Amino acid sequence: MSETKVLRYNFLSIQMKGIILWLICLTCIFNSPAQQPKFDQQIRSIFQDSKGVYWFGTNNSGVYRYDNKTLTQFSISNGLADNQVLSIQEDQNGYLWFGSGSFTVSRYDGQQMKVMANRGMKIKDMKSENASVSAALWFFAGGGALNYSAEKMAYLSFQKDPPKGQSTSPFSLSRFGVYSILKDQQGNIWFGTQAEGVCKYDGTSFTWFKELGLAGPAVLALYTDSKGHIWFGNNGTGLFRYDGTQLTQFSNEPKLKRIYSITEDNNGTIWIGTVDAGVWTYNGQQFQQYSLQDGLPSNAVNTIYKDAAGQLWFGTDKNGLYRFDGNKFYRFDFQ
Repeated sequence: MSETKVLRYNFLSIQMKGIILWLICLTCIFNSPAQQPKFDQQIRSIFQDSKGVYWFGTNNSGVYRYDNKTLTQFSISNGLADNQVLSIQEDQNGYLWFGSGSFTVSRYDGQQMKVMANRGMKIKDMKSENASVSAALWFFAGGGALNYSAEKMAYLSFQKDPPKGQSTSPFSLSRFGVYSILKDQQGNIWFGTQAEGVCKYDGTSFTWFKELGLAGPAVLALYTDSKGHIWFGNNGTGLFRYDGTQLTQFSNEPKLKRIYSITEDNNGTIWIGTVDAGVWTYNGQQFQQYSLQDGLPSNAVNTIYKDAAGQLWFGTDKNGLYRFDGNKFYRFDFQ
């Protein structure tokens, strides 16, 4: 074989090996699992949508979508109005809605994120006697609540005669600012406020609950149980229950004062998350406290959520997600 043919053969051999290596590298890239985004450990809200997908709202990193395989992050860089997500809900079209502590609202239609309310938008005032209640979506606002109905966003202000000089913008916090919302079994809407207690709204009029220390500290949790009772969680004066006639304050537990979340499990037990005293349960007769020795990483639990299977999820302040196996809490890590 001539020297020229040998050189050409060696060149072609090297070139072929290079192509093969390049193809192998491409195969590795496209077949390797996508890198999961870093998960923020400060959880503020949890929701499971109608397709079974989980959504986790955080304090400063937007919201994460988890379909039991892939974790996807949405933040302001993806069109979210605010990186703090305090509330998540789904409308009749399957769109996801996200509310923040700055009273902004975002919507995700499965393809893109869109800002639906922020300080730069003009939001019209809504007359209380003409409000759509049962069919509407409701969101936190600085002096009342935002209402989305018939493809329009409006603002229902609770303060009819504000002090001179005080802003009446839905994005400016006042004593009437809303941080918890509940729709009861009769279709009434309940609002927990910054400092004015709780109000029930039937579409025409307001009924206020301010007694027993309910007004003052913020009401951060509202929940209706399987018996139709309404539970209030106050960030200072503790746990309240309204049975339709009487308001009861559970003041016999001195540590159960700063409540952030309330839910009910499939056995009818009430679960309470606090900012400084761990998780509590109430079986209708007595309370039980869970804290560090029971597997919790800290005593700060921002949110408790029951999914479609009855599994309880616990969103902690700085330690991520936890679940409960009946005896102990354990950390949930994404695969």
